[in-house]
Amino acid sequence: MGHATKWLTAGAIALAAAVPLATTASAQSSITVMRQIDTDRYDPHTSTARSTAEIMFMVGDTLVALGPDMKTIHPLLAKSWEVSEDGKLYTFHLRDDVTFCSGKKFTAADVKATIDRWLGLDKGVVKNRAGDVKEIRAVDDYTVEYELVQPYSELLYQMTQHFHTIINVDQVNELGDDFGVKGFDGTGPYCFESWEPRNELVMTKHEAYTWGPAFYANQGPAKIDKVTWRIVPEENNVVAGIQTGQGDVTQYLPYWSIDQLQANPQISVTQPPFYFWTFYMGFKITRDNVSDLAVRKAINLAVDQKALAEGPFFGKAEPAYAYVHPGTLDYSDEAIDESLFGYDPEKAAALLDEAGWTMGDDGFRYKDGKKLELVAYSFTNIWRQITEAVQGDLRKVGVDLKVELFDATVVWGKLKTQDFDMFTMSYPYVSAGDALNLYFPSANMPSPNRMNWDDKETDQWLFEARGALNDADRAAAYAKIEKKVHDAVVWVPIVHEPMFVAAGPKLKPVDAHGIYGAGLYKGLSLEMK
Repeated sequence: MGHATKWLTAGAIALAAAVPLATTASAQSSITVMRQIDTDRYDPHTSTARSTAEIMFMVGDTLVALGPDMKTIHPLLAKSWEVSEDGKLYTFHLRDDVTFCSGKKFTAADVKATIDRWLGLDKGVVKNRAGDVKEIRAVDDYTVEYELVQPYSELLYQMTQHFHTIINVDQVNELGDDFGVKGFDGTGPYCFESWEPRNELVMTKHEAYTWGPAFYANQGPAKIDKVTWRIVPEENNVVAGIQTGQGDVTQYLPYWSIDQLQANPQISVTQPPFYFWTFYMGFKITRDNVSDLAVRKAINLAVDQKALAEGPFFGKAEPAYAYVHPGTLDYSDEAIDESLFGYDPEKAAALLDEAGWTMGDDGFRYKDGKKLELVAYSFTNIWRQITEAVQGDLRKVGVDLKVELFDATVVWGKLKTQDFDMFTMSYPYVSAGDALNLYFPSANMPSPNRMNWDDKETDQWLFEARGALNDADRAAAYAKIEKKVHDAVVWVPIVHEPMFVAAGPKLKPVDAHGIYGAGLYKGLSLEMK
C-alpha cells in the first residue's frame, strides 16, 4: 500500500491487518485525486466552477455525452432521439436499465423534474444552456419531449455539460439547503459518499453502473472502489504527492513540472486529444484610450504570445492568434485577419504614430497632453507572470499598463465594475458558439460581456445561429460574428492552455478528456496496474 497507509488511522490499520487477503486486495482499490480548489456546493444548477463539473461528471450523468473529439454526440441516459423539422421539439428515448445510487429507478419524470427545477431556481446559473424551454414532458416512463420556443442549434452540445446532470429531485426536496453539501444522488459510475469542504470529497463505486458512453473501453462498473478527491493548494505539494504516491492522479500540474514527470518511468502523463481553454486580455472598449481601434490593434501587435507560451507556460501552451482554438466546432478560418494578431512591435509603433500618439521624453506616448496609460484588473495566480510580461511588451511601444491584481474572493466583484481599461480571463468552451454566446450578447453587459460590446448585428446573428436548423447555417452565422469581433480587436488572445493528467505508480495511464477542463470526465478509464 506504500504511502497510502499514512492516511489510515491506527484502528483502520489494525482492522486491515485482521481481514483476509482477498478483502485487503479489494480494499487497495482506492485512489486519491489531488486538486487545488473546491467549490461551495455540488449542485449542477448553481455552480459554473470546474471543481463542481469534475465531481458531477463522475457522480451523475447527462442525457447525451461528448466524445473525446469534442464534436461527436453519443448516447448516454438517452439511447436515441429525434428532432422535429422546425427544430423546436426533441424527443428522447431513455434507457430503461438505469438506477440512481440510492436504488431509485431513473425515468422520464426525473428528466422533467431536473430541468424544471433548474429553470425555476432564482440562483440557477447559465439557464441559456437549456435553450428557450417551452415545456418538458414525460410522455411515458422512458420518453421525454423537450419542447423549445425557439430552435437551439447547440442544445445537444450543451446537454453534454455538467449543468444538464440529471438529479433526484426527491432528494433535493428532502435535503433542502443541504443538497449538494450533505449528499448528492446521481446515476453516475461513482456515488457521492461524503464531503468535508476545502479538504476532501469521497465517492464510491456505483455497482449497478453499466451504461457508460461507448467511447470508453469500460462502460461500467468502475474499476476503482473508492476515489478520494483531496484539496492540495500548493503546486509543489501536488508534484511531490504524485511522485511519492501520496496522491495517485492529478491534472493540477505546474508547467515547470511536466518534463520532469514525463521523464519518471513510474509516472504516466497523458493529454486529451482535444481541449479548449483559452487565456485572453479583453478591452473595455467604451473607455477613453481603448475606444480607439488603432490603440487596440497596436496593443495586440505589441504582445509576444510566443514568448508567453514559452515563459509562464514553459513551452507547453500554444500561442493564440484567435479567440477560440482552430480545432473548435464552427471555428472560421476565413473570419480571422491574421495581420491583426501576432507579434509585430514595429507595426504597433507605426499604428500609434499614425493615430497621433507621440513618444514623450519619459518613453511613454501622449496625445492632446494625455498619456497612453491603461489600468488592467487581473488575478493573483499565473496571470501575475503573464501581465508582467505584457506590461514589458507594451512599455517597448510606449504604452503604460498599470496592473491591479486581486485574489479570487474579490476579483469577480471588481470585474463587474466599469473602472478598468483591460481585464484578464481564461475560459473553457465546447464550440465557437459556446464562446460567442457567453461573451458577446449585449444583454450580457457588464458581465461576462466586460468589453461592453453592444452591437445589434451581433445580437441578430447570435439569434440566427442559435435558431439554425442545420450545421452549415449555424457555422455561417457564427463566422460572421467571428469576423466582426476579431476585426474590432476587442481581445488580445494570449495562449490556448494544454491539459496534462499525471497518474502515479499504482495506476494505468488515464484516457484524459477535454470536456469543461474536467480531465477525468466519468472516471471510467481509472484502473489499477
